[in-house]
Amino acid sequence: MSDTVSFGYEDIPATEKTARVGGIFTNVAAKYDLMNDAMSVGMHRLWKDRFVARVKPRAAEQILDMAGGTGDIAFRLAKSGAAVTVADINPAMLEVGMGRAQDRGIDGLVWTEANAETLTFPDRFFDAYTIAFGIRNVTDIAAALREAHRVLRRGGRFFCLEFSTTLWPGFGEVYDAYSHKIVPKLGQLLAHDADSYRYLIESIRRFPDMPTFQAMIGDAGFVQTKVEPMLGGLVAIHSGWKI
Repeated sequence: MSDTVSFGYEDIPATEKTARVGGIFTNVAAKYDLMNDAMSVGMHRLWKDRFVARVKPRAAEQILDMAGGTGDIAFRLAKSGAAVTVADINPAMLEVGMGRAQDRGIDGLVWTEANAETLTFPDRFFDAYTIAFGIRNVTDIAAALREAHRVLRRGGRFFCLEFSTTLWPGFGEVYDAYSHKIVPKLGQLLAHDADSYRYLIESIRRFPDMPTFQAMIGDAGFVQTKVEPMLGGLVAIHSGWKI
């Protein structure tokens, strides 16, 4: 990893990113799901449904949902009877998720504060590793991918849902205009925080494109890597297997 990393459109010392991203998510935790609905016109729910369908969780499996603090993915995974551990570096996001689980009467999830780059779980512990809209906020993405590979059992599967770069002609320009001009205003209106949502949009623009990120997953040791684009690649499901 280089000495500097992206923080939105800024390049900052790598040592600063984790704390600065933490501040962003502490600010937005309480309104995170409301803003997801507003930013995606509710489509994030359909994307997450498809994502979990691709994971194919099964009863009694051990699944790690990384950066899953608010519980959106974990709640869907848990319907299968899988044993789901929700890990997030941000305690404010975990607090929101635990509150939502209590309100919905969802028991049995394990909630833990954890850094994706330095997991404390033992080797070969999980059957599946999921991360949705979280990998782009990690300081050292390659390290997080290596950790995902380490904690998976042989035959384990890695699934990542993340924004990417749409390949549809004209759509990218329309979305750019919407995201840069409208989303920060929505952030100010709904969460009283334009700057945090400006960062979230900028972080999408700095994230590697689909082929580059697929190659990074392979470099971490995964095989049979795949990418499934949605909306031409505006959002993508990346996956790989550990053998």
